[in-house]
Amino acid sequence: MDQHPHFFGYGSLVNRNTHDFTPIHLSHITGWRRVWHRAPIRPAAFLSVVPDPDAQIDGVIAPVPNDDWQALDAREYAYDRVPVTEAVTHTATAVRDISIYAIPPSNAAPPDEEHPILLSYIDAVLQGYLREFGEDGAMRFITTTEGWSTPVKDDREAPIYPRAQRLTQVERTFVDDMLVTVRARVMA
Repeated sequence: MDQHPHFFGYGSLVNRNTHDFTPIHLSHITGWRRVWHRAPIRPAAFLSVVPDPDAQIDGVIAPVPNDDWQALDAREYAYDRVPVTEAVTHTATAVRDISIYAIPPSNAAPPDEEHPILLSYIDAVLQGYLREFGEDGAMRFITTTEGWSTPVKDDREAPIYPRAQRLTQVERTFVDDMLVTVRARVMA
């Protein structure tokens, strides 16, 4: 059986509707914490990860088609690809190595009102977690992600995020209730 490199997705890559990478395997990574960050070359805040020996987060792994990282690297521009094979627990077979994408610390900045989190991005991410990990998994996502005090731009009706998804009413209610719970500052 051929072995392939895999990526560990912990944000929008968890949502199968945002990409064509298959097969997807539920997994988790130890030693990394999810945070809201921005990179100077991106107009909004996105999820990233930082090393943290006490942290563990849920996510997915999937093979990189034809061992060609080019399309995924383009999608994840402003991020570095970091090898994390030994930190990931999964049940997949034919895995040669696993990498994660992280905004390099030298390029990471806290989000602000000029670079908010996009609600359309939160929708895509949480839809993925709800569908893959259920409500408990989506709640773990929320509690294991740092930086919810970041401003959130409500672009749901005119999405800026290029892989925006339409939510069911149940999913939308979950996201909206979660934003109230974490006391997010949602801006028009």
